[in-house]
Amino acid sequence: MKEHALFLQASFPEKEKDFRQRADHFREEFEDGLRRAVQLADGVVSEAVLASGEVVTEYTVKAECQTSKLIGISIDTQITEAEERLRSDCSNNLNREMIQAVRRLNHQMARALNGLIALKEEILRQVTGCRLFTTNYPLLIEHILREAKLYRQVINELEHKGRISPAGIREMEMFWNQIMMEHAQFIRGLLDPTECDLIRTADEFVEDYKHLLEEARDRDLCIMDELTAKALHTTEKYQRFKTAGTEGITGCEIRSIILPLLADHVLREANHYLRILEDVEKSKDC
Repeated sequence: MKEHALFLQASFPEKEKDFRQRADHFREEFEDGLRRAVQLADGVVSEAVLASGEVVTEYTVKAECQTSKLIGISIDTQITEAEERLRSDCSNNLNREMIQAVRRLNHQMARALNGLIALKEEILRQVTGCRLFTTNYPLLIEHILREAKLYRQVINELEHKGRISPAGIREMEMFWNQIMMEHAQFIRGLLDPTECDLIRTADEFVEDYKHLLEEARDRDLCIMDELTAKALHTTEKYQRFKTAGTEGITGCEIRSIILPLLADHVLREANHYLRILEDVEKSKDC
């Protein structure tokens, strides 16, 4: 959410001072929330999450520094460096004080989420109504709006049920396959027209995920095992493509208008989805 706010802030022309300031407010609020979450997570977060690359990658700090210089918005890289030092399950910190601290953080983030969701919805209305210019595609705004609503759902479930309800395999995979497909659509649209091979590869991933979505909608639940295996195979290939892309963009070897931090952002989301798919596959073996 912190990075969503930053991408929104960076996309507005100078004249849109109000929208820039409102996005900056949420960027700072989620940055503070992330800082507190990292402090609370040390020694509690699972090894699988830390090893997945969904929290931080080898490119994240570099991408943050490059992006900050390019757009003139401060990014606290110390938070990312603290993420790199996180330890997993090394002590039992789940005492009453910890639970209360997490609850306070959840409440703060829920309020911030409501505000950020409202801002994204307003921006989308203004952009699609031809009353506001931004360098973000309307689809990208819809994309980050869906992600924010999923996050809000997770926080609500944690607060009211004490756990995240296991979503059906079909719904979970459809959500993330849609996200992955749209990443490929954004990537191809932000690459320089001369990057023909990369554009062609991005188009292929758009079609791969489109087919997965169509199969999940049209077929019976009994073939979800087969679709999960297909999604895992496709996302493994896609993760390698995104890794190479992030390395190329941070190394100034790819011609594009993709912010380095956006490249790392979508890579981390692919890493997250990979971990989910691998967990589903492991549960079948059990």
